[in-house]
Amino acid sequence: MDGAMALRVLLCVSLVSLLTLQAMSAPSLARGGSKGSETVDGVFIRSLKVNCKVTSRFAHYVITSQVINTANEAREVAFDVEIPKTAFISDFAITADGKAFIGDIKDKVTAWKQYRKAAISGENAGLVRASGRNMEQFTIHINIGPQSKATFQLTYEEVLKRRLTQYDIVIKVKPKQLVRHFEIDVDIFEPQGISKLDAQATFLTKELAAQTIKKSFSGKKGHVLFRPTVGQQQSCPTCSTSLLNGDFKVTYDVNRDKLCDLLVANNYFAHFFAPKNLTNMSKNIVFVIDISGSMEGQKMKQTKEALLKILGDMRPQDYFDLVLFGSHVQSWRGSLVQASEANLQAARDFVKRFSVEGATNLNGGLLQGIEILNAFQGNGPEVSNQASILIMLTDGEPTEGVTDRSQILKNVREAIRDKFPLYNLGFGHNLDFNFLEVMSKENNGWAKRIYEDHDATQQLQNFYDQVASPLLVDVELQYPRDTISALTQHRHKQYYDGSEIMVAGRIADQKLGSFKAEVQARGEGQEFKTTCLVDEEEMKKLLQERGHMLENHVERLWAYLTIQELLAKRMTVEGEEKNKLSSEILKMSLDYQFVTPLTSMTMRGMKDQEGLEPIIDKAEDDSQPLEMLGPRRTFVLSAAQPSPTRPSPNFQELPNRVTGVDTDPHFIIHVPQKEDALCFNINEEPGVILSLVQDPDTGFSVNGQLIGDKARSPGQHEATYFGRLGIANPATGFQLEVTPQNITLNGGEGGPVFSWRDQAVLRQDGIVVTINKKRSLVVSLDERATFEVVLHRVWRGSTVQRDFLGFYVLDSHRMSARTHGLLGQFFHPLDFEVSDIHPGSDPTRSDATMVVKNHRLTVTRGLQKDFSKDPRHGAEVSCWFVHNNGAGLIDGAHTDYIVPDIF
Repeated sequence: MDGAMALRVLLCVSLVSLLTLQAMSAPSLARGGSKGSETVDGVFIRSLKVNCKVTSRFAHYVITSQVINTANEAREVAFDVEIPKTAFISDFAITADGKAFIGDIKDKVTAWKQYRKAAISGENAGLVRASGRNMEQFTIHINIGPQSKATFQLTYEEVLKRRLTQYDIVIKVKPKQLVRHFEIDVDIFEPQGISKLDAQATFLTKELAAQTIKKSFSGKKGHVLFRPTVGQQQSCPTCSTSLLNGDFKVTYDVNRDKLCDLLVANNYFAHFFAPKNLTNMSKNIVFVIDISGSMEGQKMKQTKEALLKILGDMRPQDYFDLVLFGSHVQSWRGSLVQASEANLQAARDFVKRFSVEGATNLNGGLLQGIEILNAFQGNGPEVSNQASILIMLTDGEPTEGVTDRSQILKNVREAIRDKFPLYNLGFGHNLDFNFLEVMSKENNGWAKRIYEDHDATQQLQNFYDQVASPLLVDVELQYPRDTISALTQHRHKQYYDGSEIMVAGRIADQKLGSFKAEVQARGEGQEFKTTCLVDEEEMKKLLQERGHMLENHVERLWAYLTIQELLAKRMTVEGEEKNKLSSEILKMSLDYQFVTPLTSMTMRGMKDQEGLEPIIDKAEDDSQPLEMLGPRRTFVLSAAQPSPTRPSPNFQELPNRVTGVDTDPHFIIHVPQKEDALCFNINEEPGVILSLVQDPDTGFSVNGQLIGDKARSPGQHEATYFGRLGIANPATGFQLEVTPQNITLNGGEGGPVFSWRDQAVLRQDGIVVTINKKRSLVVSLDERATFEVVLHRVWRGSTVQRDFLGFYVLDSHRMSARTHGLLGQFFHPLDFEVSDIHPGSDPTRSDATMVVKNHRLTVTRGLQKDFSKDPRHGAEVSCWFVHNNGAGLIDGAHTDYIVPDIF
């Protein structure tokens, strides 16, 4: 590729289908170019169009944009698209400077063998600040030559899910300049007939929306067109800035006149089940609520507000109870009670009264809630025919009682025994959402993340609204076994008002004539049964109306649902079963050309300065952070792998992480040969920089600078803490500076600056840096070592009055034998002997004689704290304390480790 065509590709996590095309170097907008267009530093967007075609809930999107460079030199442009996290990219192409570059989907292993490295470009750090809840962001940057144009075309697909009586198509629009030809065109074809259709834009007044949005529907077809003129895009009559900045949303629903909606095309079928005019079932519901210390403040306030609102929506025929878990488990009544006004008022009083306490006994809280539902279901057939639901909300990870995740999963599975669904709500990001998701999927429910924001109360209420009105339980959609060769999930524990059950499959050859669907379920006081047959004449009419698109979309709908279900199942298994599922997912992803977590898209013919193709990846789950890859020059961002601090799906705990330095500063050295730990303090002045790790073979180093405590009283010994860490690898130019405020990568070269509010993964020359939002940072050195930086924030009740950092060694087994430093010298085997244990000057602690490194020392048995898992409270670690700045334990004197600079 010539010098005029450099490139970057990003795939990161943020919010709704965003359209952005902009020149990167322009400080402002200036009117220019042809009439009705806006130029940015000589670049203007000639056209930006979104075409969405929906056929029976299967949505196919094509985003096309053309940008023109009128300048006499090359210009860089960025094309940003935010697509739903549940969508799969299926095609991408760029035409620029007369050359075409086409996306090629391969298995991820092959793609990454071809692409071994990429670079970080600091000047565009702002582009990687992913935000949002339901979307992931795709961005590509290219330099286009002088007096030339570039065209981008991205295709992605998804299946629309019905929630609260409607399907939503959301496109977030943000072109950042006036566009000569801007258009959103949505074409909907639904064989059942469209019952309602609407379109709104958050950035338009009602008057302007009426002028610019054209919408219509009749029978099976619906259409929405948004085509504003340049004048209608202007934020004011004399402005050169665009008002197009927000959500464009299309909502619709279909007719429910028939119980059977069975669509067949080219031997594939889609069965949609959402009967109307059913009676709401009585429900038995238990809310299991985390009241541990981390829920204090706004989260608890919003949780209580949501619970009070939910209690107000309970029906008199419903039964309910509340279970709270912190360090201990308590229930409001201990059994289900009817939602009478008196009971509801007593429950409201209880909600207003309870407060946070202690740790997180998640296992105990869940088992108590399950026990209450199980006991009630055993009261007789009338009660057992009601719809039972368990809802659990937590903001953290289990720290009390049973904490092993695999054991908790087993306990919950065995207690529920497939009798009712469990819905898990994860409040915030400081939790293991994968764990919650697996638990829900194993128990017929789903998990939802509640984002820490002003609308958290509404998020909780919206979730409850989706499950508040069960209409049927034990729903099974059955098909004659000999007529089908493939089938998606067809058994559902419950069906809720406003939702829809969707099943797709492949009909066996020559079996269409005997194919049918039977539905069995239990409703309020009665059994529900119906049989659905294929109306072949109606299918022929539909094929005439929609043609090949109908056949193609029904088949791809089946493929999409199958891949999504296999991915969900893959989360819950290990070993050979997981490998088998991975092979199935990979084959289908390649057959149908979807970018999934097991495939990657490369751009054929497009090379970076290293001669390597860019890669487009997809995240495994919604909790994945951004991943930034490479040395300098060009860069690739793709979906992150699970961070080193997040347990993998087998939920094995990490080893005990007690080698590190934290607080004032207390050094803890884990000695595995002795199954014991040694401790020492370093007492130095604020501003002093200490060498923690130094590997002379590679040049890798970690240094830390001390800060003082703001709250020191006159004459009091000044406590010191690490307020700045410098991690460097001179061989590759890698430098990472960490403070309680910011994380700066290659700051001397103008590299990106991240805050602790970010969630990101950065890669450069074998070093991976994972930022875990508001909590910790993990640095992995190409399988040689892994370190963790823990963030300590001032909190109510904290004895320290300023923010500081802790530093922990998670793995060091492949560091060189010459590694040194206050911590690095202990990466190698250490031997010591303790004898003559006797009461010390403090009667609560023992003194002893220790022989270590040919020194005989007096040491004291004491406790230090490991904050790597719980930055607020920490976990106590027993150790032998070495006095006098570690004299006799560390090599030389502690002043030998003072260095002049953080790097």
